[in-house]
Amino acid sequence: MFELVNLEDVVRVPPDRFGSPLEKVAMDLLKLKYESTINPEHGYLVLVTKVDVDKVGKIIAGDGATYHRVRFEVLSFYPLKQEIVEGEIVEVTDFGAFVRIGPADALLHLSQIMDDYLNSDVKSGIITATQSKRTLRVGSRVRVRITAVSLGHGISMGKIGVTCRQPFLGAVEWIEEEVAKAAKARKAAERTEK
Repeated sequence: MFELVNLEDVVRVPPDRFGSPLEKVAMDLLKLKYESTINPEHGYLVLVTKVDVDKVGKIIAGDGATYHRVRFEVLSFYPLKQEIVEGEIVEVTDFGAFVRIGPADALLHLSQIMDDYLNSDVKSGIITATQSKRTLRVGSRVRVRITAVSLGHGISMGKIGVTCRQPFLGAVEWIEEEVAKAAKARKAAERTEK
């Protein structure tokens, strides 16, 4: 789930940046420190959007910089267990596929794709089901449910596990086929009732 989070910190403005607008300097420093990091409380920190800097800073003896308290807003992505998300397959491996959901890649293990024997062709980037002949490939859009979330801290990647072994999950084409079959069956049932 994406959300805007309000945070507070103190920025150190070095002497060589004293002539620049304080808001811009603070934004640059916060972007370097926070963007593309993981925070266990707020998830993946994607983008610093707003900055409010105290104009009056503090000077510490022996350091020529000024320190300013800042309040800022960050766009974050926190994957929630049981949340249903759509993403794109970005890599196929021997053990499954990686699905890009927001700023992160989640693991879709072969055992979590469907009830069918699957063959993984890493070179071609395709996973094929033996009986149903359904395929997943790099670039396929999929709807998945998040089953596991383990977030690190700082710039470590964190781990997300997903599944599509439930009704109306999987490749978008599969879902459209299931919806069409259900609508056809409903129409046939309505005709027999009349």
